[in-house]
Amino acid sequence: MREIQEFRNEPPTDFTSAGNRRAMQQALAKVSGELGRSYNPVIGGRETEGDGTFSSLNPSHPSQVVGVFAKAALAQAEAALRTAHEAFGSWSRTPARERAEILFRTAGLLRERKHEMSAWMIHEAGKTWSEADADTAEAIDFCEFYGREALRYAADQPLTRIPGETNELQYVPLGAGAVIPPWNFPLAILCGMTAAALVTGNTVVLKPASDTPTIAAKFFEILVEAGLPPGVVNFLPGPGSLAGEGLVKHPLARFVAFTGSKAVGLRINELAARPVPGQRWIKRAVLEMGGKNFIIVDDTADVNAAATGIVASAFGFQVQKCSACSRAILTPRVHDEVLAKVIERTKALRVGPAEDPESAVGPVINADAKTKILGYIEIGKSEGNILAGGGPAPGEGHFVQPTVFADVSESARIAQEEIFGPVLAVMRAKDLADAIRIANGTDYGLTGSIYSTDRGAIDKAKAECFAGNFYVNRKCTGALVGVHPFGGFNMSGTDSKAGGRDYLLLFLQAKAISETAKA
Repeated sequence: MREIQEFRNEPPTDFTSAGNRRAMQQALAKVSGELGRSYNPVIGGRETEGDGTFSSLNPSHPSQVVGVFAKAALAQAEAALRTAHEAFGSWSRTPARERAEILFRTAGLLRERKHEMSAWMIHEAGKTWSEADADTAEAIDFCEFYGREALRYAADQPLTRIPGETNELQYVPLGAGAVIPPWNFPLAILCGMTAAALVTGNTVVLKPASDTPTIAAKFFEILVEAGLPPGVVNFLPGPGSLAGEGLVKHPLARFVAFTGSKAVGLRINELAARPVPGQRWIKRAVLEMGGKNFIIVDDTADVNAAATGIVASAFGFQVQKCSACSRAILTPRVHDEVLAKVIERTKALRVGPAEDPESAVGPVINADAKTKILGYIEIGKSEGNILAGGGPAPGEGHFVQPTVFADVSESARIAQEEIFGPVLAVMRAKDLADAIRIANGTDYGLTGSIYSTDRGAIDKAKAECFAGNFYVNRKCTGALVGVHPFGGFNMSGTDSKAGGRDYLLLFLQAKAISETAKA
């Protein structure tokens, strides 16, 4: 086995390099030639038939089919969980180093196919080049980081020693569970939740998001190529009802790892908490949900840096990130200047197909999302003043103009409800204390940021802003594995801290063993 080096984040690709641009264009061409293929559920290493089919579509070109999927039924969810439960016996006893090596091999394969995996996301999720590249890099990071973390948890754990006894603490896996990832980080989050579960000795039924199942299928193929035994991860594309009815409620489900909306997350939490006949444990729910995130700019801030950070946080991947900035809270002295710079930068953003390297803003994920976002823009017209955007953008895809509302009150719907689209509410605060009060005034608590050069103001914001991830003088998106453990408070989820040293504990339970010395 290879010597394990210290963890380092996968670097982003520099697309100003002609060679890198050419490599991405080649990957896009390769993936274009593979669009429209059919995929089946895989249970215990065997493909199975589905109950009808569904297709994933390219949101930049909605008539283009990316993949055709056999739709798993409830009976297959039952079979997948039983298969995972049976596989748990041998997989849970597989040495941690062997499990970690599969993650390291998976990371290597992802690295070799970095542009190809990004190209699938460009086609299926509408991610721009840089956003797709960051997603693939994060998936690599999760495999590398969690592989190392699994070895740390498998090592001898520090305990207080007493005479006459030998004591040890072992971390043991939970069992078979469901992984239900979102479409917005269709490789990174899917990979992170799956990798964490399997490297700790658990087995998985992977139910991918219906908008991005092809990326999930490609990742599943890489796991198999990396040497994952049949049944350890089972691939189950299909409708959302599979998650609630077929997986979460099943007595053999030991855990559920979910990332998605507040409404669905709360429903999963409710179902998981309700025991059913044949269930012998309290199910563990790992939930990452929504956000209504903020950036505060105080009177001492670098206004250029603040405006740049706001626009990057507000419109990267069309604001389809739970960490995205949807509220900019500005204090009086800088309000007008920052707002003007935000408007200028927003209007300069180019909206277009994700495969075009010049596109800064791509499509939203589907027609329903576009309709919902445009509905919020209509609501916002009575709650603030539109200074940029305000409607659909040209093109055949699901394009929405990056939209900025000013003079928005803290109680407005566009300031309280998660829109998950390119809509920014700019709010005026009386002073720093008022800005912090406004920032904390939603049901969520995921990410936030402050731009300031006042040490006292920074320390006050660090202490009082209620967010699981809080940043100073930088954007509120772009958490790095191992650097910024990610997860939020309140209705943003269970503060799981993905990519941190605590995350694998969510898929483990501690067993204390004491042995008395012979007399």
